[in-house]
Amino acid sequence: MSEAHSMNIYVIIILLALLLDYFLNLLADILNLRKLSGEIPPDFSDVYDRETYRKSQEYTRAKTRFGIFVSTVSLAALLVFWFFGGFNWLDIFVRSWRLNQIVTGIVYIALLLLIKELFSLPFSAVDTFVIEERFGFNRTKPATFFTDLLKGLALAILLGGPILAVVLVFFEKTGVYAWLYCWVISTIFTLILQFIAPTWIMPLFNKFKPLEEGELKNGILDYAKSVDFPLTGVFVMDGSRRSSKSNAFFTGFGRNKRIALFDTLIAKHSIPELIAILAHEIGHYKKKHVIQGMIISIFHAGFVFFLLSLFLGNQTLFQAFLMAHVSVYAGLIFFGLLYTPVELILSLLLNLLSRHNEYEADRFAVRTIPFPSALITALKNLAAHNLTNLSPHPFHVFLNYSHPPLPERIGAIEKRLKNEG
Repeated sequence: MSEAHSMNIYVIIILLALLLDYFLNLLADILNLRKLSGEIPPDFSDVYDRETYRKSQEYTRAKTRFGIFVSTVSLAALLVFWFFGGFNWLDIFVRSWRLNQIVTGIVYIALLLLIKELFSLPFSAVDTFVIEERFGFNRTKPATFFTDLLKGLALAILLGGPILAVVLVFFEKTGVYAWLYCWVISTIFTLILQFIAPTWIMPLFNKFKPLEEGELKNGILDYAKSVDFPLTGVFVMDGSRRSSKSNAFFTGFGRNKRIALFDTLIAKHSIPELIAILAHEIGHYKKKHVIQGMIISIFHAGFVFFLLSLFLGNQTLFQAFLMAHVSVYAGLIFFGLLYTPVELILSLLLNLLSRHNEYEADRFAVRTIPFPSALITALKNLAAHNLTNLSPHPFHVFLNYSHPPLPERIGAIEKRLKNEG
């Protein structure tokens, strides 16, 4: 590294931000591993036997250690690419094609993302076909794995390409208010995605079929009616095609609202438990968490675009990455790295809000379902089936968890039931 490069303020800021993010997560992982306990928490002895609990601890160790290895190698690769002039080399290579500025920008960013995807591919394969396989979760066939990659790439081209082109055009052509135009366009695009994703995008990866007539469907529809939640459909998703893990989710807006249950979830839970899980998901909607998340996302995008407009033409920022040319498209990438410390702080705040919302959705479910204790049973069984870590370190929770630790969630539910009883 040259002396001028080493003294560049952006080099120092970005490097410190990347290292801070890495070491904070490393510390959280180490503390989390040290807190693993061989004793089953008393409240979970009804769903965890010693073998299942031992397996959950080993799963946490394996995932955490592999995560540390991946993050270490990824950071090292980024720094090598950066300090050996990789960003500039790629820029010169793409510029040699003599395309117009917008197409050059799209190709440059696409190649960077492709390099990143190819770099991550072996780690993703090991996670799926070695770790998840070892613990009995993986059901993904190699053909499905690679088909998913190709579908994701096609979506990135079809959806990401046009929006990237619009952003580049606005920042190239419209001057000081470019960030505002980009914010408006991205907001419209995000809202459209919310409506089309359930019916057009998600079925590209999974099959969704309407829940069959019977006691479960009747129970779900009766519950939805009791809380004034009109449903256009309850669907079963073939989650077992990729994993034996269980889940459920709510998606869509307006008439496109739909609830999806993993087929693995239906196979492992009783009807009262399934209704309790769905009540929690409906609770997020009734408590306006979905709209809240959308509003936060929209304002966050505006904030990012505004900050981006302040740095796009900054010569010192481009010098930090050894660039021979200043460009809007490369500025998008460099600003993303410069934004790392802000993103870290925002993620902590958003996780805090998300944990609060999870408690609130639990309270809604407990208050509205016929058998409140079914939510506790459902959460316990989900934990056992998914080998959830029951003793995460508080710092790891603070840094990474969007949901409260399960013992704390169950403790809050039990306290509410006791107070109401």
